[in-house]
Amino acid sequence: MFKASRILLALSAFFMAGSASSAFADAGNVDVKIIAFNDLHGHLEPPRLSLFVPGKNSVGNYVPVGGAAYLASAIKSLKQANPNHVVVSAGDMIGASPLVSALFLDEPTIEAVNAFGIDFNAVGNHEFDKGSAELLRMQNGGCAKFTQREPCALNKQFAGANFGFLAANTFKPDGKTLFPATGIKSFGSGAQQVKIGFIGLTLKNTPHIVTPAGVAGLRFADEAKTANALVPQLKARGADAIVVVIHEGGITNGSNDESCPSLTGDIVPILEQLAPAIDVVVSGHTHRSYICDYGKRNPAKPFLLTSAGQYGTLLTDINLSIDTRTHKVISKSASNVIVQGDGFVNNAGVTIKPSADYPRFTKDREVDVIITRYADAAASLTNRIVGRLTTSISRRQVASGESPLGNLIADAQLAATQSTEHGGAQIALMNPGGIRADLHVPNGGGEISYGQIFSAQPFGNNLVVKSFSGAQLRGVLEQQFKRLSNSDDSPRILFPSAGFTYSYDLHKPSGARISGMRLHGAPIIDKQIYRVTMNSYLANGGDQFSLFNQGAQLSGGEMDVDALEAYLRSQSPITPPATNRITRIN
Repeated sequence: MFKASRILLALSAFFMAGSASSAFADAGNVDVKIIAFNDLHGHLEPPRLSLFVPGKNSVGNYVPVGGAAYLASAIKSLKQANPNHVVVSAGDMIGASPLVSALFLDEPTIEAVNAFGIDFNAVGNHEFDKGSAELLRMQNGGCAKFTQREPCALNKQFAGANFGFLAANTFKPDGKTLFPATGIKSFGSGAQQVKIGFIGLTLKNTPHIVTPAGVAGLRFADEAKTANALVPQLKARGADAIVVVIHEGGITNGSNDESCPSLTGDIVPILEQLAPAIDVVVSGHTHRSYICDYGKRNPAKPFLLTSAGQYGTLLTDINLSIDTRTHKVISKSASNVIVQGDGFVNNAGVTIKPSADYPRFTKDREVDVIITRYADAAASLTNRIVGRLTTSISRRQVASGESPLGNLIADAQLAATQSTEHGGAQIALMNPGGIRADLHVPNGGGEISYGQIFSAQPFGNNLVVKSFSGAQLRGVLEQQFKRLSNSDDSPRILFPSAGFTYSYDLHKPSGARISGMRLHGAPIIDKQIYRVTMNSYLANGGDQFSLFNQGAQLSGGEMDVDALEAYLRSQSPITPPATNRITRIN
């Protein structure tokens, strides 16, 4: 469950550069609707999420949200409100997807979004999970194999996306962008024609949060500088309005203040550097929902900033009015629409029902057929029982930085690589970003399926065993702190396997924060060699753990999700492991 403030659901961030009477009454104005979503992550089936909304005659309640067939219906509903429309996605459309999409290399998501009828997708970091060659296949189609899984397993004529991928700041070695930098869509004709230019941006930090092999040979340039350089080009091509669609975002406290005074995150310094000629910034990445009149925060930057949360649970309805005589935007407004679908019973046994206070969408038939076809093909694997849990196991981190599910996965990876023939591992370390869902069972415990563990570990990484000296291992752990995507107050803690313990103190200077490293009670010796298991993402220096590259590789192992399945089968029923392996001193 998650909450959204009233402004995100019902109110519009609305501001005008002129009088209200002339903005809408004058025949010289053309109204255009921009429909936006972000961070779909291949969530084709309803994600079993609920959103707290205020009621007309009550405090409020939780309503069911999400599901691609409902999202498609919501998009079509908004399109019907204005023939002048354009649909955009702010990245992470694919990648870190549930099994129904991921099992088929996200081809199902591309096919479903094709049926949505969208125009542009700004490439996000997760689009690079399987490398740039596979991403190009998502755009261009075909069945060339670039991953361990077989492409075109169900659709032998996979045609790729019928919408354009944009990547203005992603450059190949030859200096050209991987995908087009911009797109333009025109509405009307003659003196009444208006054009909207779109700039698609990927977060500059992408190389630090995806596997290095996935972005090999690519350069990610500064977002604001890239966008600003493209504004004059779009204006020269006749763009009356400019929209930046960027896979980067912020966080707000959920207040109803449309100026978003609490807005923080990596999107803020980008906004502060963007040219004021930009009218709208559609953002993503943080999985948060907000509508911000940024001009109230900084009058020199009169942008409308939007984000529609995650997984197709919300849809942003943006409306521009453009004066065809001055070729300027004279008004802009936005609101986030709840993508309400059918009810369900949540993991606590509570029935989540739709609310009559908000629009309810039916399933789009064409999209539903696509989803059903792939879900049926995946059903035997998805529903296979792999073990039992005594209670649900959460990926939520405790004060030390550990999580019960993270520790369980580390234990499973160690078990899979402990034997001599599989590397003789002594320690396993797991990264938090590689865990995408909790493992839920009914109260009192229950069975867990392969589909659930795949949703928790959807990346398909292999296990790798490398050797490190005790001093090198300490160096790796020191890299948990003060990295580009973290701060001292929010380190990215690696989850350790049972038997490996240590302490850290954030008040100590950088490079001296780790202490008390022990393996089964014995101190870690600087010059002694230890065999450590990690996934292939970390083994290649992912998440900025560059020192993992210094280890000598001893063996390659099975896929991470297979190791978890084997562990669950052999150890069931499983109780959540304790989170007492790491001690945070300060």
